[in-house]
Amino acid sequence: MSFSSEIKEELVKLDTQARHCQIAELAAILIYSGAIKMAQTGDMTIDLASDAPFLAQRCHILWHFLSQGKVEAGMGDADSYRSQNSNAMKIPVEKVVQTIKYVSGDLSVNSLVLKSLCCKRAYVRGAFLASGSMSNPQKGYHLEFVCEAKEQASQLIDVLGAFDIRAKMVTRKRYRVVYIKESEEIVEILNVMGAHVALMNLENLRILKDMRNSINRQVNCEAANITKTVNAAAKQIEDIQYIKEHYGFENLPDHLRQMAQIRIEHPDATLKELGEYLTPAVGKSGVNHRLRKLSELAKERREAK
Repeated sequence: MSFSSEIKEELVKLDTQARHCQIAELAAILIYSGAIKMAQTGDMTIDLASDAPFLAQRCHILWHFLSQGKVEAGMGDADSYRSQNSNAMKIPVEKVVQTIKYVSGDLSVNSLVLKSLCCKRAYVRGAFLASGSMSNPQKGYHLEFVCEAKEQASQLIDVLGAFDIRAKMVTRKRYRVVYIKESEEIVEILNVMGAHVALMNLENLRILKDMRNSINRQVNCEAANITKTVNAAAKQIEDIQYIKEHYGFENLPDHLRQMAQIRIEHPDATLKELGEYLTPAVGKSGVNHRLRKLSELAKERREAK
């Protein structure tokens, strides 16, 4: 099962107590899924896609909450909807349209059902069930809603903004896609919708990815430091060999001659280790200063030659 399906399966099972929130969620599902259609006779119909069992399940649950205050036997089983088609959905169209305050031809949810913050949460949940999807978080972070029109997408962006979630919009063929790529904001959307199990799973994956990335950064940093140290040591030894052949150690001051000999004898030693081999011992800065003097001398001899 995909991560999107896991989220939707969790959302379908949520128990929404407040009637106004049930209305907001049902309105989002029906409008974002394009389920409300106008027949040639002018009558409205509700046509849920047969390949969306979660939608059918959630719509029936919400409608039975709204109309009866309870869910009929078997309504909580998603498998019972997978074998049904849209014609089998027994929902009274006129009552549903009146309840969600739907305006004919409007592709956005009526603002009257989105006054409260809790209703906005339910709206986001319904929109995700109808048109949302999320990529595999092990590969990347991307959550999106596919909207029929710009006004629909704009409304969704405004509602997400109420929770400080900064969504963006892009045109894809004839659709407007509202998307979020920041992992922190995707976590917040899951929290807003009430998908807390999916949220915890995502957080666990984020922690593992962060740990792996941190380890990789440390390994890369250490490898880079080792490479830098090896290259620096090779250059120092090359300069010292040049001085030995073209200038002579006997012409060096005592402290530089000792430094040159120690470096040649210990090509793999660090600056700290080189300083401990000297008599008297000196610190890293002192070793670095002497090696720099030797490199400058080698450069001068090369240029003079």
